[in-house]
Formats: sequence, structure tokens, C-alpha cells
Amino acid sequence: MHLDPTLLRAFVAVKEAGGFTRAAERLHLTQSAVSHQIRRLEEQLGRPLLHRTTRRLTLTEDGEDLLRYAQQILQGFDALSRRFTPSPVSGVVRFGVPETFMGERMPSLLCQFARSYPAVRLDVSVTSMLDLRAMIEAGDLDLAIVISEQKHADEALLRRTRLVWVAAEHFHLPGHSLPLAFMPPTCIYRNVAVRALSDTAIDWHIIFSSPGWLGIRAAVLAGLAATVITRDELEPGMKIIDEEYGLPPLPAVGFSLLCGAGGHTPAAREFGRLVLNMAELPPHASTGRRKVG
Repeated sequence: MHLDPTLLRAFVAVKEAGGFTRAAERLHLTQSAVSHQIRRLEEQLGRPLLHRTTRRLTLTEDGEDLLRYAQQILQGFDALSRRFTPSPVSGVVRFGVPETFMGERMPSLLCQFARSYPAVRLDVSVTSMLDLRAMIEAGDLDLAIVISEQKHADEALLRRTRLVWVAAEHFHLPGHSLPLAFMPPTCIYRNVAVRALSDTAIDWHIIFSSPGWLGIRAAVLAGLAATVITRDELEPGMKIIDEEYGLPPLPAVGFSLLCGAGGHTPAAREFGRLVLNMAELPPHASTGRRKVG
């Protein structure tokens, strides 16, 4: 059996509008045209779909079943149409994101945007070394995910989490000085940690530096050093050591979407919308790391 989506759309419109007249207005057709489409649909199915009276229009049992399937079919058709209809949105979106925010969810978001807006070129900077806020202010980026202790008025908060001291599960202090692994001085995790340590009598030193998270991760899991990450980034093989070695408590930080001067184009707005939608996921789904502890 071949069912014309036009007939299904007319049927759904009649039910949702509560009658033929309003359905015709919605579909920009005459009332007689809509009535004809419903008759054709009933003839194809071989059974009545509507109970018609002078005051009320209701669905038959078969009509109720058809309505459910018709709505699903039309939603699929609409999604298919949106997927393959050429988008008028074009241009370039320059986006900066911290390496620790990437995970599995962000790459899939980038792919989704690229499929939906093929005329838009994405220029993505994934880094822990560069000051993304400064790049926004300098006009080098249109949008960026920034990490900060305090939320600013011009930022859209994506999620908030707490910083923690972590080390390998088998970590033991090798001497009197605590070995630490950090990214470059532009990393907020490092700055927060050093500031907190400066108010204590703890003896510490940086034994390992890396421009990216993978290097820090390797050093920590090998038991060479402790470091600072967000609680959401804790991985198997690591443990929180906040209560050990006299380490000072650390503040909460927020990941926020910051929009620059070039972030108000249609392409940048659409990309920003996807990023904000991603923020509705649980934190461990957004980071792509399994939450432990």
C-alpha cells in the first residue's frame, strides 16, 4: 500500500486544528480540497477515520491508530527534508575549546554541524596553551569555551564543577616535596593550584610539564606526579587526594560559552545553539570521560 504523505498531512491537520475549515487555512487549501484528501485516504485504507457531526469531529479507533503512525512518518519526512535541503547559512566560524572539554561529545557535535551546514567552514582551535578569552577580545575567535572561577555577564554557563587534586591510585610521596604535573602557565588549573599552594607551607615542585592533557595524564597514571583537574575528568586509575599531604581546598570553576564580535553571524549563532544544547547532557557525557568516585 502506498500512502501519499500529502494525505497524511491533511489528516493530521484536521485533527490538530479541530475541523476542516481551520485545517484548510493551515494548509492554504480550500475546505473542499481537504475533504477530498480525507476521502481519498479513507478509500485507500478501506475504513472510516473520522466521526463527523454538525458540532464535533472525532477520530474512529482506526483513526486514532493512524494518527500516531502519521505523526511519526511526517516527523521523519520533515527531518529528512531539513537534512538534505541546502542551507542558506554560510561563512566561517572560528571556535576555540580547551582540550579537557573535548571528549567524545564535542567531535560528534562538530560532525553534526558540518553535515547540517556544509557551506560553513569550521576553524577549530583545541588548546590548553592559549588564552581563549584574550583571543576572543582580540577578534581572533568568534566563539570559545572558557574556564573561569567567576561567571561573567557576557558568558553563557555550560556547566559548573569543582577542581580537585588527583594522583594515581598507587601514588606515594617520594620525599618531602610533592611532585606536580602541570600544563603551561596559561592553564587556569595550574594558576589556581599555584595560588592555593602559595598560602600553605607545603613543599612542592613541578616535575613534569606538557602542552596537552595526554602528557599530564600519562605522568599522573604512571605515579610520577599529582595534578589538578575537575572532578568530572577523573579517570580509572586516579584518586582524589584532597585530604592528603595538607593540600588546600580548591574552588569550583565554570565552563562557559563566550561570544566575540564575530559571533553574531547566522553561522556562529547556529553553532552556538548546538553547543548550548550539548550542555544539557550530564557532565560525564559532555566530557566523554567516565565519572569515578
